[in-house]
Amino acid sequence: MLRLSVVIPTFNRLASLQRTLAGLEHQTFPRAEFEIVVVSDGSCDGTNEFLRAQNNLGAVIQENQGVAAARNAGIARASGEIVLFVDDDVMPTPQLIAEHLATHARHRDDVIVLCPMLTPRDFKMASWVRLEQAMLEKQYADMSAGKWHATARQFYTGNTSLLRRHVVQAGGFDPSFRRAEDVELAYRLAARGLKFVFNAHAIGYHYADRSFKSWFDIPYTYGRNDVIFTRDKNQTWLLPTVFDEFRKRNPLIRALAHACLDHSRASARAITLLKFAAQCGDRCNLAALPRVSFSGIFNLRYYQGVADELGGRAKFFARVARAEKPARVPGEESREQSIIWGEDFGAVDNAFSQSTNGDCPRAQGY
Repeated sequence: MLRLSVVIPTFNRLASLQRTLAGLEHQTFPRAEFEIVVVSDGSCDGTNEFLRAQNNLGAVIQENQGVAAARNAGIARASGEIVLFVDDDVMPTPQLIAEHLATHARHRDDVIVLCPMLTPRDFKMASWVRLEQAMLEKQYADMSAGKWHATARQFYTGNTSLLRRHVVQAGGFDPSFRRAEDVELAYRLAARGLKFVFNAHAIGYHYADRSFKSWFDIPYTYGRNDVIFTRDKNQTWLLPTVFDEFRKRNPLIRALAHACLDHSRASARAITLLKFAAQCGDRCNLAALPRVSFSGIFNLRYYQGVADELGGRAKFFARVARAEKPARVPGEESREQSIIWGEDFGAVDNAFSQSTNGDCPRAQGY
């Protein structure tokens, strides 16, 4: 049995995928001792033809089913004892695989190794994506400094590994979720007793390219999913944590939610103004303005998702009013981190944009 299988789901990101594969071909760990499995999930940009022409990787080509189904197909095809999930927009540094394996060697078999996806210096990101990356890197810095330990909420499948049998025994990724499918699996893994370990040295560079619309849809889906995870997936600690965190948010965020939740016109006006402020900040090199503006948008969309899944703003604010101290997050040893981005805002995603028509969509992917 091979020691490790790299599983990469992809959807219409051929150039980015090729960059990821090139990085994997230049690892310090011997190439003969690991395999690469790429799952093309309905790609129509030349990815399938490229994969069929390769003789040094395992290719799975399927109809579009979503990132969870794609990763499950990769797990089924993989033969390694350890599965390393890498996204198709992550460029692995040469020591990435060696560092993952070294961390597994230092710990028992019941660990999940979480590793950073850093911002590349040679790539210009959209300002809304820069915010996302900045909050990721703050989490990495805090974990490296020992401010808090890694938990299920840092299970970002762009650069993480665990024994393949643990994923199989847990039932794999739930394909009913198009977003947050990684965190949902992580909660189940934590419930099975697995521990999360952070290795800051297994670096991947994240060439994140996401349209504003794709980014805009993410927090709303995350909000709805957090209600679903609590209600249907037995994560009873989650919504109490959401409501407790809301009461601690920046007063401007709370005011924005009170003014806009379930009020579509007010929400649209607020989002338009915040987006305009962010654009002005970009033009004038005022870095704080886009950060605050896009964080406001993200929070508003997230809490609207929570409210809609609960049944409206009245139920949302009623739950906030009677919020109790939440139970501990599965696998968590410290409550230093926020359930949402940073001190004031957000959440983090491993986003997947699916095709919604018969044409080949542009700028899609995981």
